[in-house]
Amino acid sequence: MKIKWNMAAFKAIRFDPTVVGVINNAAAKIAAAAGDGYETGAYSGTNRPRASVITATYKAQRDNAKNNTLARSIDAAR
Repeated sequence: MKIKWNMAAFKAIRFDPTVVGVINNAAAKIAAAAGDGYETGAYSGTNRPRASVITATYKAQRDNAKNNTLARSIDAAR
C-alpha cells in the first residue's frame, strides 16, 4: 500500500489564520516571559509562517547574554 500525501492540504493548514495566530501567540508569550526589551516578529515564508523573539534593546541583549533569558523563556509558549 502506498500513501499519497496531499501537500496542498498540508500547506493550507500551515497558512490557516488560526495556525498563524497560534504561532504568533506563542512568540508573544515567550517575549512576555522574557521581560522588557524583547519583541516579536512575524514572517510568512513560501513554505510556512514563522515567528521570532528578539532582543530590542541593549539592556535586553546584555540580559540574554548573561542569563540566557530567551532559551529559559521557551517554556512559556507551552
